[in-house]
Amino acid sequence: MMRIGLFLLTNLAVLVIAGIALSVLGVGSYREGGGLNLTSLLIFCAVFGFTGSLVSLFMSKSIAKMSTRTQVIDQPRNETEAWLLQTVAELSQKAGIKMPTVGIFPAMESNAFATGWNKNDALVSVSAGLLQRMSPDEVRAVLAHEIGHVANGDMVTLALIQGVVNTFVMFVTRVVVYAIDQFTADENGEGGLGWVAEMVLTIILDILFGILASAVVAWFSRQREFRADHAGATLADRQAMISALQRLKAESGEESMMRGSMTALGISGGKMSAMFASHPPLDERIEALQRGR
Repeated sequence: MMRIGLFLLTNLAVLVIAGIALSVLGVGSYREGGGLNLTSLLIFCAVFGFTGSLVSLFMSKSIAKMSTRTQVIDQPRNETEAWLLQTVAELSQKAGIKMPTVGIFPAMESNAFATGWNKNDALVSVSAGLLQRMSPDEVRAVLAHEIGHVANGDMVTLALIQGVVNTFVMFVTRVVVYAIDQFTADENGEGGLGWVAEMVLTIILDILFGILASAVVAWFSRQREFRADHAGATLADRQAMISALQRLKAESGEESMMRGSMTALGISGGKMSAMFASHPPLDERIEALQRGR
C-alpha cells in the first residue's frame, strides 16, 4: 500500500535521526549516578517518538506527490479528468469532508492512494493504469474506498499509533543498550561499549526494532481496510467495490501478488510477509463485502 509504505519509510528515517539526536543530546538527562532514570527516558522517547510520526504525517502529502510523480488536476484537460474531479467532489460531499486534491500518477499497475494530515486537506490520486483497466463504476468504487480512508481519519490515527510504537521502540532500545554496556563493563564500571559503539548499536537496534514493531501498525492498517471497503460499498456501490477487488485479484495472478508494488488497494502475499502486510488478503476482503460487512 503506497500510503502506508511511504508513511512508514518516512517515519523510520525520522526515527533514526531522532534517535541520534537523543543519543547525543539526551544521554545525560536519563542517566543518573551510573543508572537509568526510566521516567526521564520514557519522556524523552515519547517526545522524539511522536515527533517522528507527526513529521511523517505532515510530510505525507508532499512526499506522496513527489515520489509518485502525481500530476495534480487544477483544470481538467479532458473528459476523464473532468469526470474524476466531479466524482471525487460528489463522493467527498456524500462522506461529509472537504473535497481532496485530485491527481493522476504515471504507473501501469492499477493503483490508487489517499493521504494527508487531516480529512479536510487530503490528496486522492489514481494511476493511469487503473483508469485504463477499470470500468467507470469500478474506478468510482476505488475512489470511494480512498475517500473512506480520509473520512475515517485513518492517517491521523495511524500517526498516533506509530507515535506510541516509536516511543516503546526507542525506550526498549536504550534499555537494552544500557544493559549491554553494563554487562561489558568491569566491576569498577569502566570499559563497556564506549560512546561511539553505543551510538552505532543504538541506531542498529532502533532500525531493527522499528521494522519489527511495524507489524503492529500493519495489523491496524489491515483492520482499517475492511472499513474503507465498507465505505467504498456505501458511498459508491457494493458490487462495484467487489468487482474492483476481483479485477485486482485477476491482475495479480494466482502465484504472484505483485511483489514490491505498494498498491493502495493492497495486494500483498508470501508467508514471510503476512505479518507485515498492510492489507488483508483480497479473498477475505471480497468475502467480507459479500457477507455485507
